[in-house]
Amino acid sequence: MAGALTDVLGEVLVAADGEEVAVSALAARGVSLLKLWNKYRVSNIPSLIFIDASTGKVVCRNGLLVIRDDPEGLEFPWGPKPFSEVVAGPLLRNSGQTLDSSALEGSHVGVYFSAHWCPPCRSLTRVLVESYRKIKEAGQKFEILFVSADRSEDSFNQYFSEMPWVAVPYGDEARRSRLNRLYGIQGIPTLIVLDSKGDVITRQGRVEVLNDIECREFPWHPKPVLELTDSNAVQLNEGPCLVLFVDSEDDGESEAAKQLIQPIAEKIIAKYKAKDEEAPLLFFVAGEDDMTDSLRDYTNLPEAAPLLTILDMSARAKYVMDVEEITPDIVEAFVSDFLAEKLKPEPI
Repeated sequence: MAGALTDVLGEVLVAADGEEVAVSALAARGVSLLKLWNKYRVSNIPSLIFIDASTGKVVCRNGLLVIRDDPEGLEFPWGPKPFSEVVAGPLLRNSGQTLDSSALEGSHVGVYFSAHWCPPCRSLTRVLVESYRKIKEAGQKFEILFVSADRSEDSFNQYFSEMPWVAVPYGDEARRSRLNRLYGIQGIPTLIVLDSKGDVITRQGRVEVLNDIECREFPWHPKPVLELTDSNAVQLNEGPCLVLFVDSEDDGESEAAKQLIQPIAEKIIAKYKAKDEEAPLLFFVAGEDDMTDSLRDYTNLPEAAPLLTILDMSARAKYVMDVEEITPDIVEAFVSDFLAEKLKPEPI
């Protein structure tokens, strides 16, 4: 493992106080690449994440953009800034009208990273236009800010002509880049939903919009436990996930499973939120459908229901608890043992 760490990180790391730390020493302390990938939710490479060495907290997720935009290090240490400061400046409507970013104040804001060349983006935009209309018609204060990843201004103009909201001008590449850096955008389409103070409500706006076509749950505060669907299955790749498989043909089985898991999920989420860290697990209930069948086949899981699992796709590892009855005590012990690294993984 020391060799693998050295390949990625080099022979030494330099701590904030200037002390050199051998990578092999880190490996000897049990630091692994997979733990780093999971801890910082890395979904693609290359990725460069800046961390405060004294606290271990993330300073900036999009380090590659930082060193591109600020090669002289004039903005060091590149810590996060308020949304209102990063977005400050003129915004556009597709009519050509301009308005100041201060017009967003007091509204929920969806920061929409998208591009015309991206088919999933265009599909989401069609749904999002309808969602935007419904939310506005319901009297909610909501605006969407388009942050383009288009490859030309002509493409931007063509795409933006379909949108009833506002955009950062295409020519303001610096501001677009700062918004990408602020939210650590690693792929598109991404919809970040902010509250009226500019704080993040959810980074999973895309999933929420697709799962809530009528927008009844706007502004989509995160749920501790999700029902696994085609639209949110992509989250299985974001880190370890507890998935409780149930027989959805039994009326109320999925809801009962959610109620069983929820107190444990809430406890874990609150514990890590108090440390200003993301929870190390996502929590799902999976019923009986084609997507769940495909997941079982891919991970080579038994057909039993209920079946309690933790799936770590990036590590290609699974942890399985196959018992006749799933109780809160069993779930809590299973989660605790996983977090304490007491469980033996099986390969996916």
